[in-house]
Amino acid sequence: MYPEYLVAPMRQELTNAGFEDLRTADDVNTAIKADGTVFVMVNSVCGCAAANARPAAKIASQQDKRPDKFVTVFAGMEKEAVDQARSLMLPYPPSSPSMALFKDGKLVHIIERHQIEGRPAQMIADNLIQAFEQYC
Repeated sequence: MYPEYLVAPMRQELTNAGFEDLRTADDVNTAIKADGTVFVMVNSVCGCAAANARPAAKIASQQDKRPDKFVTVFAGMEKEAVDQARSLMLPYPPSSPSMALFKDGKLVHIIERHQIEGRPAQMIADNLIQAFEQYC
């Protein structure tokens, strides 16, 4: 686990944009298995999270057509919450950062780390926006 003081600004970047920070498996189940659409960001301390993933998530969250709820879990911190979120993203392997869209508790779209690394934030946001248009 990372020291909280290290990850606090990275958490805050998303919570300031309206994301709910989930810290337990029960929180994850309640949020993701609900009716409606839920966008999940698996946050991370890595450079591609800072330069690509978090900015893309924030851009996409500002669109008119968007999920009902935005939530985040932090890899390397609350293991129980992250493991539960990842279990709901199967058959995709664990990946951080990553982003997933759920509709009525079912995974309908995912962006894995290999689709984030080296891609500009706007390109990732455009992918998310298309998924929001289709499922939200």
